[in-house]
Amino acid sequence: MQRKLKEVKEELRERMHHPISEVGKWLRSVLLGHYRYYGVPRNGRKLSAFRYHVLRYWLWTLRRRSQRQRMNWSRMSRLAERWLPLPRIQHPYPQQRLRVMT
Repeated sequence: MQRKLKEVKEELRERMHHPISEVGKWLRSVLLGHYRYYGVPRNGRKLSAFRYHVLRYWLWTLRRRSQRQRMNWSRMSRLAERWLPLPRIQHPYPQQRLRVMT
C-alpha cells in the first residue's frame, strides 16, 4: 500500500494544474482498480485507509495550486463524494467462491 500511495502522490504532483474533473476521473479509476484487486473479505479497513490517504494527498495537492484560495475539508468532502468511490468488498468468501454445482 505504501508503494502505491507514493506513486499516486507523485502522479498527483505531476497533475497538479490539470482540471479537477480530469484528476477525479483518474483517481476514481485508481481506487476502483485497487478495490477490485484487494477487495477481499475482512480487508475493508485497509481499503478505507487507502481511500483516506488518497483523499489527503489530493487535498495537499489542491492546496498547493494557488496562494489565494485555500481548499478546506468541507469542499474536499464534496469532491470526494463526487469522484472517490467508497470501498466495497468485491470477492466472496472462499467457501462460496469454490462451491461448484455440477
